[in-house]
Amino acid sequence: MRKIKTFKIKGDHITLGQFLKEEDFISSGGQAKWFLAEQSVWLNGVEENRRGKKLYPGDKLKIQNQEYVFEQA
Repeated sequence: MRKIKTFKIKGDHITLGQFLKEEDFISSGGQAKWFLAEQSVWLNGVEENRRGKKLYPGDKLKIQNQEYVFEQA
């Protein structure tokens, strides 16, 4: 069984690209486009590949066999 990680959002949202950088999936924002082209990312059960997609509290994300749930900080 996979452990679901909680990610605290400061403000009302975070973009997918910012999230990838903060969680060290990528080292710079410029890598987000290529990362999303090569990796499957599922947001609330729908495949997502837009680095600017806004993530809000309550959203659920699956990436590289890891699950995240977003909460307000």
